[in-house]
Amino acid sequence: MFIVDEKDKDYRFGDSGPKYLMKGPRSNFALVRFNAGQDFPAHYHNIMEENFYILEGKVDVYVDDEVHHLSAGQMIHIEPKEVHYVKNAYDEPVLMVSTLAPYQEIDKVEVPDYTV
Repeated sequence: MFIVDEKDKDYRFGDSGPKYLMKGPRSNFALVRFNAGQDFPAHYHNIMEENFYILEGKVDVYVDDEVHHLSAGQMIHIEPKEVHYVKNAYDEPVLMVSTLAPYQEIDKVEVPDYTV
């Protein structure tokens, strides 16, 4: 058992990106913030499945070239090997929860030159 305080963790890019509250041993749990116009490179996972639950704002999640417009209260589940790209194309920040399981230290494969 352990307790983590979000205030003790940092976003990867200062004021945005993932903020991991837990990495392993069986799953990852992060808060993710994207400011207006920000995105995250297209990628997929060979083993891990990923979930995004939107807490605040709106975001577009592309999965295998199909766009899904999500807003607060919605969740998307992404299976292993599904290419996904996340973009905040809106005028306000988005805050969401991300979970990945089963935990793999290295399981992200970037997809260069991905266009939507």
